[in-house]
Amino acid sequence: MSAEDDGEDLQARVTSFLERNFPQIWMHGGTAAIEELDAESGEVRLRLGGACSGCGISPMTVQAIKSRMAKEIPEIQTVHADAMDAGAAGSTPGADAGTPSRGPGHDEENADSPF
Repeated sequence: MSAEDDGEDLQARVTSFLERNFPQIWMHGGTAAIEELDAESGEVRLRLGGACSGCGISPMTVQAIKSRMAKEIPEIQTVHADAMDAGAAGSTPGADAGTPSRGPGHDEENADSPF
């Protein structure tokens, strides 16, 4: 298995972790995207957006993601996660670099649909 395959597998596991453990992000109109993932160093950078921006419990969601992800996915050593500022909506750098942005049950065909 190549390093690229390892990175893709790790990205899929991070995506699955978010979908399984934090469905409320999408249920409440938020988004979560992997901005950067370095499989070699075990570092991941996540960005919460959508309804997560300005949400009063976003800091708690971020803390929960940080503490639980490193425990569940041993390859992850460091988690950087924050909620996108409301003023920066639509301009998340690297948002296309990862998944999940729409949450479970959404495919690219319905990417523009909020449902």
